[in-house]
Amino acid sequence: MTPSTSSPGGRLVELDWLRIGAFGLLILYHVGMFYVSWDWHVKSPRLIPALEVPMRLMSPWRMSLLFVVSGAATALLAAGGRPLAGPRTRRLLWPLLFGMAVVVPPQAYLEVVEKVGYAGSYLDFLALYYTGYGGFCRGDDCLDLPTWNHLWFVAYLWVYTLVWAAGRWVLGQHGGAGESRTWAWPAWLAHGGRLIWAPWLLFAAARVALLQRFPTTHDLLHDHYMHVLYGSMFALGALLFGHRDDRHGAWAAAVRLRWWALGLAVAAAGVSEAAAVWWADVDVPPAGWLAALRASNAMRQWAPIVALLGFARLHLAGRDHQWRAWLGGGIFAFYIVHQTVTVVAGHALAARGWPLWVELPALVGATLAGCVLAYEAARRVRWLRPVMGVSSPGLNSRAAGAPAPGSCSHPPCASVARGTRPPSAD
Repeated sequence: MTPSTSSPGGRLVELDWLRIGAFGLLILYHVGMFYVSWDWHVKSPRLIPALEVPMRLMSPWRMSLLFVVSGAATALLAAGGRPLAGPRTRRLLWPLLFGMAVVVPPQAYLEVVEKVGYAGSYLDFLALYYTGYGGFCRGDDCLDLPTWNHLWFVAYLWVYTLVWAAGRWVLGQHGGAGESRTWAWPAWLAHGGRLIWAPWLLFAAARVALLQRFPTTHDLLHDHYMHVLYGSMFALGALLFGHRDDRHGAWAAAVRLRWWALGLAVAAAGVSEAAAVWWADVDVPPAGWLAALRASNAMRQWAPIVALLGFARLHLAGRDHQWRAWLGGGIFAFYIVHQTVTVVAGHALAARGWPLWVELPALVGATLAGCVLAYEAARRVRWLRPVMGVSSPGLNSRAAGAPAPGSCSHPPCASVARGTRPPSAD
């Protein structure tokens, strides 16, 4: 990369690189979902069990990282008193509505074709999709239509952004005293090892107290544990890392603690893998062990993020490249289309019976090509820009970048046939 001059008022390109890297992992993760034993929209008839190990290591923190980076970018976008709620609503809701209406239906169609043997045409399915048909079921497990599938992140991010905007307004009404009290605890977190252990205590308590009572649904109104987790990640990103001048020392703390955080992340991952072997023949471990395992998995959620922020700040701050602006501008469009491309291409490639060593790279390549084509089309077609999350030329240089939506393997409703799920529940 070509270094560039950095300054307190300059662009935090390290956030851009983190976002781009997280999205690259996201593409690979969703391609992997086609080949592992966990439930997904469509599945390859030939599984690759070896993919499950790196995907298990990635699963606890990949979405959390996106929320932290999105929180930081949101705070940067709001710097200087710029309006937030209106612009972010337009930026997020148009792609969400367009995605649910146009991008997501092919995923749902191929899911019911594979899982319940639906024999109707795609046009027949669309008539059911848009009218909220609820009959695609296996037992009491039904697919709710219409759905947002991987676009759940956009809805959550929009809500958290509005809460952040409302909080800023309330603090403004109370004057400097209320704001100074709010900023006191981020400064406290930057001392010693608090940046690691204090948020970890919050996430551990949430996992132990809430996860079993409120399992993940990605339904905006009934996903209480995930709102505690992702809302907290968003807030930490905004309060700790959403400043160019490192006013609280959080960036410096991440750099100082990066190796400790990495070591704790590796140790927690080792504990999780060992527990999976130890309790392989037990449906639910004893309560004490289960609580300890969930606390360890909370460390797997937070410690890698501290490490990544620290290493990014140390090695990527001020290091720009000609590809950074293009990739950063396209991430939202990539996110919107990538899972549909993977589902459609995976379904088509599975029917060809190619060797896996040919099929897997072909699926990765098809997904990347679909993302690039969608982004380039949106850059050139004016009416596509707002619904694909592509800013008008010149708008991408205002802050550290717009928050980068991510993706997920689960629709907001129960899938038609659950199977096994990615190992992030405990």
